[in-house]
Amino acid sequence: MDDCIIIGAGPAGLTAAIYLARFHLSIRLFDSGSSRAAMIPCTHNHAGYPEGIAGKELLRLMRVQAAHYGALREEMRVTELTREGENFAVTTDVASYRARTVLLATGVVNHRPAALLPEVHDPALERGLLRYCPICDGYEVTDRRVAVIGTGDHGMREALFLRGYTSDVTLVAPEAEHALAPDCARALDDAGIVRIDGPCGGYAIEGDRLAFDTARGRMAFDSVYPALGSRIRSRLAVAAGARASDEGCLEVDDHQRTSIPGLFAAGDVVKGLDQISHAMGEAGVAATAIRNLLAERRPLRR
Repeated sequence: MDDCIIIGAGPAGLTAAIYLARFHLSIRLFDSGSSRAAMIPCTHNHAGYPEGIAGKELLRLMRVQAAHYGALREEMRVTELTREGENFAVTTDVASYRARTVLLATGVVNHRPAALLPEVHDPALERGLLRYCPICDGYEVTDRRVAVIGTGDHGMREALFLRGYTSDVTLVAPEAEHALAPDCARALDDAGIVRIDGPCGGYAIEGDRLAFDTARGRMAFDSVYPALGSRIRSRLAVAAGARASDEGCLEVDDHQRTSIPGLFAAGDVVKGLDQISHAMGEAGVAATAIRNLLAERRPLRR
């Protein structure tokens, strides 16, 4: 039986693996290969990397560091999490494993614009023509021509946030006419943000811009931000009985403990700031709490 099984190998899961391995605990890290951090072409707001670092390279370095201290990483997908008294059974698409504690670090999945095919999406993302996190990379679109695909309160808030970086912001409804409350419309007008109805389609990279069709015709932008929400990957914990918000974010206390004793959560699967640094901080807190819980059950001695 492992001391801890970590589900998810993004920045949160890997940080926890490093901490727990250095606590001399037996841990197992399940990596399905779908960390959202791997999509980042280059992050410039991660402290310690003045020239930025690609998401894939950051994950690679973290995997090397975790392995250096003995963390065992399994490349497989977890399908079920169940309780066995104070312990847990973790079922994958290959086998079943048992652990004294579990840390869920499965993150979220961004909703992509409809009809945006991978052959356009992926190179656009790589070139910074398509972006998902204005907190992460709003600086990179300073004084550029930017579109936000979205509507309602969420679309309005993202467009207003980006207005702090550029005066050229356009909010495009993804499907039809905008669904904006009067106060949302006034806020956009006050900021000088153009509103255009959808539907959006015909995405293509045209020169150094991402272009697509709208109700007002074809338009092209230096960068496009989809503001379409995301899916929280909390199903495993919720199915096991953990409490979550209406959106699916797992509820945790100050030590990253869920409502199930012995089950912890860190990173974007928990309600909070979707940032690498935040996920890593939560993972450090969770790993330390896991170590202390295990020490309460039986002495941890060399």
